Amino acid sequence: MTTKSLLLVLDLINDLVHADGPNGSQGMGEQVRTRRVIENMQRAIARARQAGALIGYVRVGFSPDYGECPAASPIFSRAREHGLFKLGTWGTEVHPDIAPQPGDFDIIKHRVSPFYGTNLEPILRAHRIERIVFGGVSTSAVVHATAREGHDRDYQCVVLEDCCAAASAEEHEHSMQILPRFATVSSSDDAEFG
Repeated sequence: MTTKSLLLVLDLINDLVHADGPNGSQGMGEQVRTRRVIENMQRAIARARQAGALIGYVRVGFSPDYGECPAASPIFSRAREHGLFKLGTWGTEVHPDIAPQPGDFDIIKHRVSPFYGTNLEPILRAHRIERIVFGGVSTSAVVHATAREGHDRDYQCVVLEDCCAAASAEEHEHSMQILPRFATVSSSDDAEFG
């Protein structure tokens, strides 16, 4: 029997990974380019589509008034100050080289986890998904949250290592050392989608 899979593209939005975005010339953007994350995710998406797997795009974002943005959060509290992650703007669109197609799922989140307060779990249940294959930025935040929460909800979790990046190579490597406790580690070339 074939295991039903969903490929999740995690936070590969312009504000975080595009060369013209606020993080594009340093840190995260630099790591995304060095690791060829966008090109690797293109390959993963093509393989998933060929296998008939569903695809979901997870995007962090807030309303224009930042009503959902937690003021006390170390990771999100400066978003309002810098105009980041504002829904309806170029910054929260998926990188154009891996743009969604009709029928793909759009999953908007207001916290690190793609499960918290989103439509992800209803999508997984409605389509009887058993395996979640995923990659994105950052390895230490959304990738870890997806692996841990997916694991605890009894999904098979597969991290595409070559589709992930963090603010530094060291942060990515440290994060990857822990992930095998919760997920299988694979790549855009080797992961099973069917």
